[in-house]
Amino acid sequence: MDWTRRRFLEGGSSAAALAAVWGCSAPPLTGPRRTLAEPGPMLPPVPAVLLTVNGMPGDPDEISVLWTFVVNGEPPQVGVAAGTEHLAHKLLDEHDEFVLNIPTASMIDSFDTVDMNSSRVADKFELAGLTRGRATVGDAPTVEEAAIHCECRIIAKLVVPPVRKLFIAEVVATTALEGAVDPDGRLIVPNVPFFGMTAGSGEHYTMGERVGNIGMTVGRTDIKY
Repeated sequence: MDWTRRRFLEGGSSAAALAAVWGCSAPPLTGPRRTLAEPGPMLPPVPAVLLTVNGMPGDPDEISVLWTFVVNGEPPQVGVAAGTEHLAHKLLDEHDEFVLNIPTASMIDSFDTVDMNSSRVADKFELAGLTRGRATVGDAPTVEEAAIHCECRIIAKLVVPPVRKLFIAEVVATTALEGAVDPDGRLIVPNVPFFGMTAGSGEHYTMGERVGNIGMTVGRTDIKY
């Protein structure tokens, strides 16, 4: 079990616990900085993504929750980290393709059902009430309820001790539900209630208000570029 799930499931921070201590508003971030007893990847919310990959012959397709990140924009590349004990690790090693399915907040129960169960004992598509589809390129499964599908082909693998492997993949096709993107293919964020998981508490949050954009400081006279 990874750091986040261990801390959360063993009685770490929860929304109820934080509310009991701080009330409904966030505490002021002031005072001395403290060193935590246990180091951890306490990053802002990481993407909530459902990865789908073909199962072995006779087995159900796999749908998993894995750490996912962007590697490159052009060409479009992503990275996925899978534990060696995870069924998805074996299947990603076996197959060259997978799909990153981007869920919305309305799918949170299905997302958690996938995260807390194993395809070794049940078909997680059926267990989570999700609809199985097929990729437009290749033959990987998809989650039809997801707002966006990023169809991926693995191009590199990297072993990360002690128990992880990184799978680097090129995005070969992207599809989106009507209303998720504009005519130019640009994401319409307010239309897609994404959510992420905080890697320091195990809690899920949707995106908040827009606070800026890339390049917003260009042209300032008090900054030397």
